[in-house]
Amino acid sequence: MSSVSHNPAEWAHGSAAQSQAAATTHVTSEAVSRYAFAGVRLLLAVEFLWAFGDKLFGWGIATPSDAAWIRGGSPTEGYLGGVQGSFAGFFNSMSGNPVFDWLFMIGLLGIGLALALGIGMRIAAGAGVVLLLLMWMASLPLENNPFVDYHLVDAVLLIGLAAFLAGDTMGLGRWWSQLPMVKRYPVLR
Repeated sequence: MSSVSHNPAEWAHGSAAQSQAAATTHVTSEAVSRYAFAGVRLLLAVEFLWAFGDKLFGWGIATPSDAAWIRGGSPTEGYLGGVQGSFAGFFNSMSGNPVFDWLFMIGLLGIGLALALGIGMRIAAGAGVVLLLLMWMASLPLENNPFVDYHLVDAVLLIGLAAFLAGDTMGLGRWWSQLPMVKRYPVLR
């Protein structure tokens, strides 16, 4: 017996069983994608919040305890003071400046909290891209690759997370989007 359907409606769309299987696969793939992007969002949140905490308290990983911001250290001095290459003059002039210290720390904390909570993803992505591109420029010339490092990868991920509304899964993004202020100014989404 032939397995070809004699129902013309099934010719274009396949059998009902095939359609059901495709729908189940699509739902499963969509759920996996949502949770995978939420996981990436949370990992990036930890990356930003860890950098903030390390610079603030001097946990001894990247920032020695005696260089902590709460002990009078500068969060920008070590990184920007050692920049070499094409943009050395630009970044060295910012090193240790209290205005840039505050901007850097507020940026790390704000981006990290927004990513952790899943709110303000568009603003967090925009600010994060700017911060990461500046850090990428400060890293030039790169040691292991002439162009790509994690700063660029993370910047592209932030754009994708905001576009995909990754704060809606395992975050407060759906609640945030219903606030009157966010409805009125969707850029806050």
